[in-house]
Amino acid sequence: QVQLVESGGGSVQAGDSLRLSCAASGRPFSAYAMGWFRQAPGKEREFVANIRASGVGTYYADSVKGRFTISRDNAKNMVYLQMNNLKPEDTAVYYCAARLGFGGAVLEPAYDYWGQGTQVTVSS
Repeated sequence: QVQLVESGGGSVQAGDSLRLSCAASGRPFSAYAMGWFRQAPGKEREFVANIRASGVGTYYADSVKGRFTISRDNAKNMVYLQMNNLKPEDTAVYYCAARLGFGGAVLEPAYDYWGQGTQVTVSS
């Protein structure tokens, strides 16, 4: 069992930056690939970024590529999402997810554990 708790969300202006954090507890964190997803009001949850269990190897949705950076610290059981140049369309609840295994994935069913989410609101 893995527990995930996101933090760092908030309300910002377009062009600002935020860093989301996800704290993991439970089984060895280094055994899990991690992902970030988001769900905007009235829309389905969508993939944002993932990172391999080792921390080497990342993948991003086209909509955030070049603006968001996913990283992890296996010694601290943490995964981060640095979000720069935020846009109003980035407004959503952001979820952290864990997948047992080395490689990341973009589909929700591939993930075994989910956090409760943290709200990010970007105003123009």
